[in-house]
Formats: sequence, C-alpha cells, structure tokens
Amino acid sequence: METWKVLLLFLSASFGGLSVFLFRGDNHKMLKLVLSFSGAYLFGITVLHLIPDAYHGNDNYVGVFILIGFLFQIVLELFSDGIEHGHMHKHQHDLVVFPVGIMVSLCLHAFLEGMPLAQGNQDQLVYGIALHHIPAAFALGTVLLTNKQGRNKTVFFILLFAVMAPAGYFFSNALSTSNIGNLQHYFNRIMGLVIGIFLHISTTILFESSADHKFNLRKMAAVLLGVAIALAASPLTH
Repeated sequence: METWKVLLLFLSASFGGLSVFLFRGDNHKMLKLVLSFSGAYLFGITVLHLIPDAYHGNDNYVGVFILIGFLFQIVLELFSDGIEHGHMHKHQHDLVVFPVGIMVSLCLHAFLEGMPLAQGNQDQLVYGIALHHIPAAFALGTVLLTNKQGRNKTVFFILLFAVMAPAGYFFSNALSTSNIGNLQHYFNRIMGLVIGIFLHISTTILFESSADHKFNLRKMAAVLLGVAIALAASPLTH
C-alpha cells in the first residue's frame, strides 16, 4: 500500500479526534452531516465494490463471514457504546473511570478494517475507512474528555486509535509475505468480516444520524452525495 494511503488513514482519525479540542458543546450539526455522508458512502462502496470483489473468488464461505462480521460488530458495540458510528454517550457516574471497553473494542474494530488493505488495490476501502474514522475518533475524544482523562492522555489514546488501521494492514501484509502460509486464500473471508462490519455501521448511521428519525433536507443531500460518489467510483461506471 502506498505511503499516502497509510498517512490518510492515520491523519483522518487524528484530525477527527483532535478536533474535539476545537468544538465544544453538544450541538455538532456538521458532524451529523459528515456521519450521513460517510454512512451513505460506506453503504455504497460495500454494495457496489466490496461485496462483488469478495465473491469474485467463488468462495462459498464469504457470506458466512459477512454474517460473522455483522454479528461481531453488534458484540463490539456492547463495549464501545456505538462510537464506531459517531455516537457520543456521556455517563455522569463514570466521570473518573477510563473507558477500557470502548478503547479496546474501537482499536480492534479499526485493526480488523485495516487487514484487507494488504490485498492489492483497495482505494475505495481506504477512503471508506478514513471517512468513518473521523466521527468515530471525534466521539472517542469526547468520551475521553468527559471521563476526565486530561488533554495529554486524550491525545495519546486518539493517536493510538489512529495507528490501528495502518497496523492491521502491516500485520496482514507481513503474514502474507512470510512463510506461515498462503494468506491470500483467506483475504476474501477477511474482507467478508469487514463487509459485515461496514453493513452494520453504515445502516446504523443512516437510520440514527437524525433526531427522531425525521426527514432532513441537508441530511438527504449528504446521503445522495455519498451514494453518488460511491457510484461514480464503482466498476459499473468504468
């Protein structure tokens, strides 16, 4: 994977997380629009690009791994409170407790997303991960500050989260080039896990990114833009 892609993954999450120091309060209208756009884009590239690619190798178990990824994301959210799709939950009785479950599940989530990037040209997946890590990192920063972790600790854990997707790529790439075995045979199944995760995250964002699930013209415009960009970048238009 090219250096600029690794930097994009790291910098997008870093920017999203560190921007928590620039925006105060609970009214993050721009964040909701970014969520709607990223959710639509994630759903678009998953349906138009990732799923067809995963089934290209005629592996009958890909569908099983998509289901596993979808269910695994549900389990992760038991510990992360939905931060993966930008939700920010503040618990006043936990103000001095480090959110271990949130941090571990979020890092594992990002690490798994980075693993399929070792399989050749995955530009759309890189963009999708980078996009949805912006609100996820912002939500993580918000939770850390709310839990009185301090500026230095918050910056450290945001940067730790930011390196997880690149770390997943490097780990997967190291396995595939070692003598452990032909990992290439399992890439479609790893992709299936990520597809399941993306399907859960994107649909959750689209259904929950507006208050009371009411129609919002700006949200609809963001959704249509995300779908349009995913469609423009799909193999169908080339």
